[in-house]
Amino acid sequence: MSGKQALPLAGVRVIEFTHMVMGPAAGLMLADLGADVIKIEPAEGDSTRTLPGSGAGYFPMYNRNKRSFCVDLKAAAGKEAVLRLVDKADVVIENFRPGTMDRLGLGYAALSQRNPRLIYCSEKGFLSGPYEERTALDEVAQMMGGLAYMTGPPGKPLRAGTSVIDVQGGMFGALGIIAALYQRQASGRGQYVVASLYESTVFLVGQHMAQFAVTGKAAAPMPVRVSAWAIYQVFDTADGEQVFVGVVSDKQWKLLCEAFDLRELAADRSLDTNNDRVAHKDRLLPVIKATFLKYSKQDLMAKLEKTGLPFAPIARPEQLFDDPHLVASGGLLPLTVTDGERKGEATRLPALPLEMDGHRFGVLRDLPRRGQHSREVLAEAGYSAAQIAELVSQGVVGAE
Repeated sequence: MSGKQALPLAGVRVIEFTHMVMGPAAGLMLADLGADVIKIEPAEGDSTRTLPGSGAGYFPMYNRNKRSFCVDLKAAAGKEAVLRLVDKADVVIENFRPGTMDRLGLGYAALSQRNPRLIYCSEKGFLSGPYEERTALDEVAQMMGGLAYMTGPPGKPLRAGTSVIDVQGGMFGALGIIAALYQRQASGRGQYVVASLYESTVFLVGQHMAQFAVTGKAAAPMPVRVSAWAIYQVFDTADGEQVFVGVVSDKQWKLLCEAFDLRELAADRSLDTNNDRVAHKDRLLPVIKATFLKYSKQDLMAKLEKTGLPFAPIARPEQLFDDPHLVASGGLLPLTVTDGERKGEATRLPALPLEMDGHRFGVLRDLPRRGQHSREVLAEAGYSAAQIAELVSQGVVGAE
């Protein structure tokens, strides 16, 4: 979507006290939608920037379209600078342990007195209740919320292969913020918004809870589940590759039989309905497996695509950089790595998975370097060049 003023959240200012994934994800969604998001980092920079291993992608993925302001919040002058920003802000986002922001004098009670129109979003492990003071992580929530049990085989709980709960918690936080902005138009006042990891996980497994409510039987982990469809799994191909294929309607069953010349199966009246096919899955699947095994991966996918049946190659994340659909549709955004071994390297990372009025949301600001915008942000808050220089020289503010 071109033109910053045309973006849905243009004119909204967000002050983001976050690290890791959940809080930054909420800020990212607002930033992509056009909000001016100022990321508050420690004077030396957010430690998320230098995480190794699986954490190395956290900062570059969730911090585009933001401005970086590095400041020592424990220093009186640093806190005063941040308070000046908050006084003119629409939104604050934070995802620190319960009580941390209050101890810094930056909790909702304190800030809302200064700025009654402020919408304050806390991204937490738990909503109000017996668990609310616990420290939580994405993996903690997946374990206790039932998702790890459903993902792994029996007796081997397994977290999902990405920070799905952190991201979803961030998304619910962004949703709450946008709802609060809308409500503020009528009330003139801000409010406190809380999104959480645990309840986000429970929301995801709600379908399995509902399954138990309907059937009286506990949902089995996904690797051993009784599928609602007979053909709904990964199949081997002639060249040693794999393709997922799903047949989820009686019409699709007829298309499959016609496309692959499965005349005997098509004529078998005991396989006419979906529930019939599930009941006879043991004798049906070997025929389908043998049929698909005659094709290479590419030939099988070409045939399935022509037929209109649901299918998917088994892709790895690093292969998505060259995915023709993502490349052609603007699904990958050009960015520059700011930290780590490949600092300064150009890359492309996923855009917000959303279109509005036929347009995707893109890059307004590249990934921020540590303190890249500190001087700019202070100047906007009314500090003189001499005052800014003094704050930098004292180490209260980190700036380029």
